[in-house]
Amino acid sequence: MAYFIGIVLVIITLIIIGLILRKRVYDVVDRYEAWKMDIMGRNIASQLGRIKALNLSGETQDKFESWKERWERILTKELPDIEEYLFDAEEAADKYRFSKAKKILNKVEEVLQGIEANIEKLLAEVDNLIESEELSRKEMDTLKPEIRGMKKSLSQNRYQYGKAEQYFDKQLDVLQEKAIAYEQATDSGDYMEAKQIVDQLKMEINELEEKFDAFPELYKKCKQELPAQLDQLFAGLKEMREEGYHVDHLAFEKEIRTYQERLASVVEAMEKGDTEEVEGIVEEIEERIKEMYELLEKEALAKSYLDTQVPGYQQAVADMNQAFLETTSEVEQLKKAYYFEDGDMERYMALEKSIGKLTAELEELSDKMTNDKASHSELRDMVEEGYRQLEEMKENHEAFKVRIRNLRKDELEAKEKLTEMRNQLYDIQRKLKKSNVPGIPTFIWNSMESATEKNNRVIKTLEKQPLDMTEVQQALSEAASAVEQVAEQTDMMLEQAFLTEQVIQYANRYRSQYPLLAAKLAESERLFRAYEYELALEQAAKAIEEIEPGALKRIEEYQLTAN
Repeated sequence: MAYFIGIVLVIITLIIIGLILRKRVYDVVDRYEAWKMDIMGRNIASQLGRIKALNLSGETQDKFESWKERWERILTKELPDIEEYLFDAEEAADKYRFSKAKKILNKVEEVLQGIEANIEKLLAEVDNLIESEELSRKEMDTLKPEIRGMKKSLSQNRYQYGKAEQYFDKQLDVLQEKAIAYEQATDSGDYMEAKQIVDQLKMEINELEEKFDAFPELYKKCKQELPAQLDQLFAGLKEMREEGYHVDHLAFEKEIRTYQERLASVVEAMEKGDTEEVEGIVEEIEERIKEMYELLEKEALAKSYLDTQVPGYQQAVADMNQAFLETTSEVEQLKKAYYFEDGDMERYMALEKSIGKLTAELEELSDKMTNDKASHSELRDMVEEGYRQLEEMKENHEAFKVRIRNLRKDELEAKEKLTEMRNQLYDIQRKLKKSNVPGIPTFIWNSMESATEKNNRVIKTLEKQPLDMTEVQQALSEAASAVEQVAEQTDMMLEQAFLTEQVIQYANRYRSQYPLLAAKLAESERLFRAYEYELALEQAAKAIEEIEPGALKRIEEYQLTAN
């Protein structure tokens, strides 16, 4: 029983599914039927009827017949075929052959989409044809007045175009012929061909109009203005040459003649209608004329500069030569008495070489000015560079003069320093003699002797001929160090001897009380009498510090206060 019920439920389920699927097929069929009816209800005929406002001949007639035939095929063949397909799909669904129904409906959708695409293409072509005709007509309405305007302007301003008038006349005739060809194409219904003619005509009119408008100014420049400027420039060159300006090196005459020939060729080409490179050539010549004038102006300024500055420059070089001759004489005298270092001689020789070079350049300048061998601008550069070198030379010359004069100054200062050191040694000897010390340590006498020898060495270096101040300065430095050392050692020795005496005198108050102190003081006195003042001070200080800490510091402070 349960098995039977299950089978019944399965059958019922399958029936329900079949009904649902069949319902879906019916829905799609209804939708495609509505789509078909929508297409059949569209007023395509009225859209095609818009073409009748044009000339139905030629290309337009062919297109109209083609579009009409295509629409009739859709209505009479393709849409009825769809009706058959939809019937077959419903029949397949009734028999539960849903796979076949789906294939048929897919085919129907494909056909409907194709019909829609064809209709869209058809209407687009219709719109394109109508819009092309309208746009071409409007553009032609603006192009024709432009052609007539150029014709009128040409007839009123023929003198501005010279022989090129014939070229522009011919070009305008060609444009008018194309305008006539447009009219003929529209009359024949060939609107797409007419559109092509309009597009080409528009481009050619723009090109010709641009050339037409630019021509008068360019032609005037090439035929009148630039040749006049070149003639004026040529005459100016001749005048400057007669006034003494150096302009031959610029070779402008040859360049001017070349430009005059080019302009003549350009004018000839323009009269034949060839203006392709004219603007570039005009700009090139105008820029070059400007450059030429700038160079000539520079030459004029340079000549004025030379006229005012060269005499002063020549005098300045002569003064420098005279000043160096005096320095040369001074150097020859000093070389007999002093030794010149390599660096000083190198500076002297560099000065001599620089002055010789500057003198040679001045002679070259004079030669070029006399024989027109260089431009005034080049000569001005030579003078300005010469002035710069002259200033540098003056600085170097003054520095050299100061340096050689310092040789004598250094010699006098060395002799003064030597005298001071000898007096200092004499003062040290006198100080030692006046001191009450038992005797002078040997190292003091040795230092004194060394300082005296080094002073004598300074004397010998000062007596040499020629005098080598480097050697003198070195000997002087060694002697000064030796004398300073003697002075420091002497002062230290006398201070130590004097302080030893003070410490022993201060410690004597404890001598009877402290036998050990008495013994140490006795040793300090022995060292004192043996000229060992440093050791004597050390022994006495140590002895008193053991008895009275801080006594040495108080003694020193007392001595400083007393002094």
